[in-house]
Amino acid sequence: MRAKLTYALTAAVLVVYFVLVGSRGVLLIETGTPLTVTFGVAVLILPVIGLWFLWKNTHFVRRANALAAELEAEGGLPVDELRRMPSGRIDRDSADEVFAKRKAETEAAPDDWRTWFRLAVAYHDARDTPRARKAMQRAIALHDGKQPETA
Repeated sequence: MRAKLTYALTAAVLVVYFVLVGSRGVLLIETGTPLTVTFGVAVLILPVIGLWFLWKNTHFVRRANALAAELEAEGGLPVDELRRMPSGRIDRDSADEVFAKRKAETEAAPDDWRTWFRLAVAYHDARDTPRARKAMQRAIALHDGKQPETA
């Protein structure tokens, strides 16, 4: 729940920021000189890109959470079998062991979104966020019956 609140607060702050930046862009355009109009248009592009990125990210998170809920209802969420250091951080060797197991499961059933979901969690635990995101995108595509992009 804390992560959802943090995400919502961050998104709200970003939207306010985009509105403020956009208003500055409009003011620059209203000035009417070629230089300020050019800067105003450039400034207006930034909030558009930011809003697009925020929307795509929110959509991804919502889809991943829906898969997690479905997998939990099936009783298939990965069990936390990771060893932890005294600080509470995940032991790297433990994460690598679990990752190897999840990778083998995914190779054995490459068309099952559940194995890709669990592989994404293993990538995340191994602190490989880009690959975790790609694996989760593949799980979402397989779940939705779409042909996933090849990596």
